[in-house]
Amino acid sequence: MGPPVVLLHGFATSTERTWQEPGWFDLLKDARRRAFGIDLLGHGEAPKPTDPAEYDDLVTPVMEQFPETPADIIGYSLGARTALQIAMQYPERVNRLVLAAVGRNLLPTDDEGLADHTADRFDSLIATPGNDADALRACISRERRPFTDEELASVAGPCLIIIGSEDFAGPPEPLADRLPDCQVKILPGIDHFGLPKQFSFIDAALEFIDAVPQWD
Repeated sequence: MGPPVVLLHGFATSTERTWQEPGWFDLLKDARRRAFGIDLLGHGEAPKPTDPAEYDDLVTPVMEQFPETPADIIGYSLGARTALQIAMQYPERVNRLVLAAVGRNLLPTDDEGLADHTADRFDSLIATPGNDADALRACISRERRPFTDEELASVAGPCLIIIGSEDFAGPPEPLADRLPDCQVKILPGIDHFGLPKQFSFIDAALEFIDAVPQWD
């Protein structure tokens, strides 16, 4: 049996919606890998504070539920940002990283912000039934400091960035170039929000962490 796999979802979603519903847990079980889906603060079954300052540290609540042995991490969007922070702060706990739907957006940029249609999409996600809108608005209001070159250079493990060609978070190359051991896979025609359920994403992620199901 290979190392455990930690699954970290994106903003305004949850372990159940991002990983369980598309079948990630079943596939990892068939690959004889133990999956740990951890809800980020303010999401799913996690506590939901409404003070933006509470969201300055998303790593500590994750590490409280992290497996004891080193793990592979698959993170989507906010989960990918959190996965990188874990790799920087706890390098001995991380094997391989799959970073989905991130790229230039994690670096210093001159961009003025999200396009209106993208901001509207996040607003609609916040309003999804079952979400705590006050907690999520506090989360999205937190300070989001870009990663420095020195921080990214400290990520020792192999990384794979998977991103859709239509994702506002791209392009991925500026981020990949700053990571010591990083590959990139771009999925044509896919945007930020449609990535998690794409079979091509699932296949590439599981192959990278050597967790392709073995049916015999």
